[in-house]
Amino acid sequence: MSPLVQGLGPRGQLVVVGAAPDPIQVTTSDLIFGGRTVRGSLTGTAIENEDNLRFALALGIRSRNEVFPLSEAPKAYQRMLNGDARFRVVLGMEQS
Repeated sequence: MSPLVQGLGPRGQLVVVGAAPDPIQVTTSDLIFGGRTVRGSLTGTAIENEDNLRFALALGIRSRNEVFPLSEAPKAYQRMLNGDARFRVVLGMEQS
């Protein structure tokens, strides 16, 4: 992610929303000149989430999901923990 900081526009922000073991290296000049920021967030702010949803809707972007019935929640969770999940793992409610 380190090279991304230099690509930010004036007052640009790099918001890190995923944890990775590798460090992010940033020079002070990359931050100071242009007023750039690097910050972390688990989910982003409410406004950012609304903006992201609006953006996705406007461009027809949809998430890719692996849907499991609620009865298979342990299997879905294990698939996620093992790193076998290819997309977002979602539990669906079964029709009764």
